[in-house]
Amino acid sequence: MKNDVLKAIHYRRSVFQASFTEEEVSKEDILSILEAANAAPTHKRTQPWRFVIFRKEGLQRLGTELSRIYKSVTPAEKYTEATEITMGKKATQSNVAIALIVNYTGEVPEWEELACTAAAVENMWLAAHSLNIGGYWATPGLINHLSGFLNLEENQKCIGLFYLGHHESDAREPVRTPIEEKIRWEE
Repeated sequence: MKNDVLKAIHYRRSVFQASFTEEEVSKEDILSILEAANAAPTHKRTQPWRFVIFRKEGLQRLGTELSRIYKSVTPAEKYTEATEITMGKKATQSNVAIALIVNYTGEVPEWEELACTAAAVENMWLAAHSLNIGGYWATPGLINHLSGFLNLEENQKCIGLFYLGHHESDAREPVRTPIEEKIRWEE
């Protein structure tokens, strides 16, 4: 790799709760990660990203809500108690869960604000990676039912939960097909 930035981009990966340790993610590290998110590109400076941070008892409340939502929206023929428990447990298997929210301003097309927020999430991932903190962006269908729980405004939408935790996983090569298969030169 040519430099540290390119190396971080290349080796950044999803790290799931099963690899998280009990070590607490400090508020200082969370704020560093969110400051990186705040540096994302933004058209017309709308800065549409918003975050709700769950730690400690907040994770318990989030887990309880995810279980409640699963039970209330899942048709009886698809419902299983094991999945209900798993939905709630996922939140509490990390030190931090961050609700990822797009704040649609109406100043630019919605896709641009979604793209800006996704860029903010990638910055979070890179910042977490640089701090040896693992994370991943979960997008369960249940997020479509979190608006009331998160006290979102009408123009806001939750686009996922970003779970964070210290881990002891080894770095691994990313699995990608060659870039040559994805580009076309026109010169």
